[in-house]
Amino acid sequence: GHCRLLCKPSALAQHLVRSLGRSAVLWGGHWPWPRWPQLQMLWQLLEAPEPEPVVARELLQLPDAGLVALDWLVGPWGALGGGGGISSPVLLLIPNAAGKVTGGLLQLGLRALERGFIPVIFNRRGHNGCPLTTPRLQPFGDPGDLREAVTYLQCRHPTASLLAVSEGSGSGLLLAYLGESGSSSRLAAAACLSPIFRGRDWFEAGMPWLYEWPLLLHLKQGLSRYAGSLAEAVDTDRLLGSRSLRELEESLFCRTRSRPTSWEVYWERNEPLRDADEAAVPVLCLCSADDPVRGPAARSLPLELFRSSPFFFLLLTPRGGHCGFPRRGPGRCWGHEAVLEYFRAMAEFLRSEERRKGPPRPR
Repeated sequence: GHCRLLCKPSALAQHLVRSLGRSAVLWGGHWPWPRWPQLQMLWQLLEAPEPEPVVARELLQLPDAGLVALDWLVGPWGALGGGGGISSPVLLLIPNAAGKVTGGLLQLGLRALERGFIPVIFNRRGHNGCPLTTPRLQPFGDPGDLREAVTYLQCRHPTASLLAVSEGSGSGLLLAYLGESGSSSRLAAAACLSPIFRGRDWFEAGMPWLYEWPLLLHLKQGLSRYAGSLAEAVDTDRLLGSRSLRELEESLFCRTRSRPTSWEVYWERNEPLRDADEAAVPVLCLCSADDPVRGPAARSLPLELFRSSPFFFLLLTPRGGHCGFPRRGPGRCWGHEAVLEYFRAMAEFLRSEERRKGPPRPR
């Protein structure tokens, strides 16, 4: 429809253009209030998935004795989904940086389950009920814990393709992981829904109160459970008294008791695109020009990255809000269908390349 694909010309780019052009995904129904991105954002945050998914939680212990939680979606009402085969692709779902698992992310997991994927949600330390066993949380762009989770998933499903999709500010973690890992990421493809590309600018600019205050309260509610254990590392009074996401981020990771650092140094280590030139996995970034959370497209979209890197693809739509991309009918979010179509097209392209080049020669 009105979407544009911005990327460096390549055989893969041509294949994606053909696949998305043939698909009915981008030609679906229309949202009745297309010019109200704030309403679309609120709808996306509050809308419950149908049917309600059932998850099986697994706790993964990290080298420093910390824990992250992996929530496997097993289907509605305990029923098995459409996938589950030995070689079914594993789809890792990464929530936003506040750990809020939205109804939209769960809906994407259910749609993936129906298509034969094995969806699993990655929950950071202390997020979404995951126990905090060390006085340490995960910085905005530190991919260390995610790397451990991906390694575990590969060991558990050694013959399956590993895919990843992130939502909103959670994309900072995925983009940092892809850049830092390079060709050793173990992922076959990745996608970002309404990603935040420039973390420092995003925190400093602030966001609409409709989005910032609920996320801030959500984070404080989770952190208050661990105020006692965090007291040895940070000033908990300052932390729980934060009036913005920037103040909370500074209290957690810059004004620490043992190893304080400056705001500038923190972002030198945690900017999502700091190693983007090293990424070696195809990444589809689905963005809306009217995203009220990311900010104006002119200053928040790294257009030069998509023009110069053969691995980054920007699917830009005029309207869709933040992680909204709503439509009438089944699925209700055409962005989810576009991401799943992208993964299907990627698998098709890789299979055709393998047939063209033939089996690898024995060494």
